[in-house]
Amino acid sequence: MTRTRVVVVGAGFAGFQAARTLSRTLRGTADVVVLNPTDYFLYLPLLPQVAAGILEPRRVTVSLPAALPHVRLALGEADRVDLDRGRVHYTDPEGNPGELAYDRLVLAVGSVNKLLPIPGVAEHAHGFRGLPEALYLRDHVVRQMELSVGAVADCAARRTFVVVGAGYTGVEVAAQGVLFTDALARRLDAAAPRPRWVLMDIADRVLPQLDRRLSTASDRVLRRRGVEVRTGASVKEATEAGVLLDDGEFVDTRTVVWCVGVRPDPLVAEVGLPVVGGRLVVDPTLTVPGRPEVFACGDAAAVPDLTRPGELTPMTAQHATRQGRLAGLNAAASLGHGEQRPYEHHDLGFAVDLGGVQASANPLGVPLSGPLAGAVTRGYHLAAMPGNRVRVAADWLLDALLPRQAVQLGLVRSGSVPLDTASPELARLPGGPPAKEH
Repeated sequence: MTRTRVVVVGAGFAGFQAARTLSRTLRGTADVVVLNPTDYFLYLPLLPQVAAGILEPRRVTVSLPAALPHVRLALGEADRVDLDRGRVHYTDPEGNPGELAYDRLVLAVGSVNKLLPIPGVAEHAHGFRGLPEALYLRDHVVRQMELSVGAVADCAARRTFVVVGAGYTGVEVAAQGVLFTDALARRLDAAAPRPRWVLMDIADRVLPQLDRRLSTASDRVLRRRGVEVRTGASVKEATEAGVLLDDGEFVDTRTVVWCVGVRPDPLVAEVGLPVVGGRLVVDPTLTVPGRPEVFACGDAAAVPDLTRPGELTPMTAQHATRQGRLAGLNAAASLGHGEQRPYEHHDLGFAVDLGGVQASANPLGVPLSGPLAGAVTRGYHLAAMPGNRVRVAADWLLDALLPRQAVQLGLVRSGSVPLDTASPELARLPGGPPAKEH
């Protein structure tokens, strides 16, 4: 290396903001490199709308070379971090090994699907963490609805969709999905049984992270649309024919969407530094203790919550975005550009899009529901997206005026989106399935 180099691993909410902040702060005095498996930033909150046919896939992706013009993109998946030599080892999309030397390192690898040792889940359920999963689910739902027409033995099973996990993602998938399949049913065969959506969670209410009033309002919208909301329930086993619940009921279905949450990327625990719950221990400046050249942020970091002493900040996009900016500023400060400061946040609230004009939101702590919350939610997404705002707004307008296009593109097959991707430890969990090759 001839110049100082800062390597950012990951280009999710935290990594993208860290790279952009570094580029603007360092202003060409150092090289900024982003290591990421894809050439785009993915705006995860709008994935349910991709699965429901509201938004085209490219609307929720922002080109990294275009959005970060002064940042070098290295395409690859990080395999190992050599702290002593200051190297990140990776594998590029064609399977070739590579390495990046660094003077400063920002770890923002994000999270992966959270798996539980439930028999059959890894084989028969699909997660919802990326664009391939959203595209697969969209095709799969359309296919099941089309195959159900004229079917006798398994018509009801093909028209039954089970979503496990009633957090933000699960609620939005079910809320958007029921509208999508109802519209499909009217076009395909209005006389056939109405599509059935089941949303379940071990918690005592949907959206347990939100204020109870917002949770209740969301629950009311879901039930009014016909979604079967089952709280205090969990899956005991998943099979090709359906899922067995812990109360002994068997639900015939060909669709199980796994939205039980996320966990830090396994790479974090393999770095060789102290972790808490799989997240890298950092101080309030997002620096790893004893390693002043290493910073971590987002879902990869166990960031102390200075507003609630003794607790850690939750793994949310809102925190990841803010922490990414601060990690970029503090990494630049460690190179002589400014001063480091601690991460201290003020909650801006949350927003959950329930499809149509319905939503639940609490901007700045003010609880809202219904059309007003829907307007606030969509306005928030447009403001938070780093690009494609006009295209997203245009798709929303077209969706309000025209019927959705529902065709199978066949771009993603089931085997391309295994739930246990990057989860080798699943095989070691009691009752977990054997390891598989993909």
